[in-house]
Amino acid sequence: MNRRSFLVSVAGAAAAARAFAAERKGFPGTLCFFSKHLPRLDGRGLARALKPLGFGGVDLTVRRGGHVAPENAAALLPGFVEAIRAEGLAVPMITTELLRASDPNAAPIFETAGRLGIPFLKPGYWRYAFVDIRHELAVAAADLRSLAELAAKAGVQIGFHNHSGYLGGSVWDIAPAIDVLPVKWVGYYFDPRHAFVEGGDGGWRSALNLAAPRLKMVAVKDFFWEKGAKGWQIHDCPLGEGMVKWKDVFAAFARARFDGPISMHFEYHVGGATPEAEQDNMLAAAAKDLAFLKAGLSEAYGGNQ
Repeated sequence: MNRRSFLVSVAGAAAAARAFAAERKGFPGTLCFFSKHLPRLDGRGLARALKPLGFGGVDLTVRRGGHVAPENAAALLPGFVEAIRAEGLAVPMITTELLRASDPNAAPIFETAGRLGIPFLKPGYWRYAFVDIRHELAVAAADLRSLAELAAKAGVQIGFHNHSGYLGGSVWDIAPAIDVLPVKWVGYYFDPRHAFVEGGDGGWRSALNLAAPRLKMVAVKDFFWEKGAKGWQIHDCPLGEGMVKWKDVFAAFARARFDGPISMHFEYHVGGATPEAEQDNMLAAAAKDLAFLKAGLSEAYGGNQ
């Protein structure tokens, strides 16, 4: 290489480095709180409790026992979302139990979410009966295809949650069904905790590799295996205290240029002597886990969260 070529090469590398650094301005998605964990608060109450902690949005439950009953979504969801937004927080995603378009609540929920500009929706869970797995997968694929049609009509994207113990928990089994659906409307709601439970260190990596091109949303929670009187069992815990390799996970999200919402969950026990004390303890736990999440994202994406 002559001197001129060397200087051109160095200049090109420097420009690429500057461009990469310019892109790393912090995680661009919305950090959400899963509303399941504050069931006593209404829309305004949720936003007023969560905004001071540093959350940017709410992952709102629209399901039985949730903040909005599914059969009342068309009537009640707009007001609930408006109350949250009025306090300065977003509602980038809703969590539902929908499994197929024939559910009478499916079309109204999708249509209402679309009108409200809620971009993402989590459906329910398909269970393995372990009678004929191929048939069970085919049924789930048909159900998901019917939901995808509603999603396209409403302009709302579906994120499939890889929950351990359910169909699709390992991602490999559901991937063929998702691969043939429009990437614009159907993808993954990736959960590192459940990916680690299902497949360990190699399993989460392969699962995320499969999901990355269609990564819509992310759920964060942590756990470790604990041996007790009943044998090895899952013990849920705060972020950073378990087995999930968060540094690697966040780096993988950054490489995939993931910019969707992240929903924070609390599977570990947060108690209190009274309902009020339990709510205060939940908010304290949320503040701690959110600080961990922001620090990890800042390292992976650059910038401040």
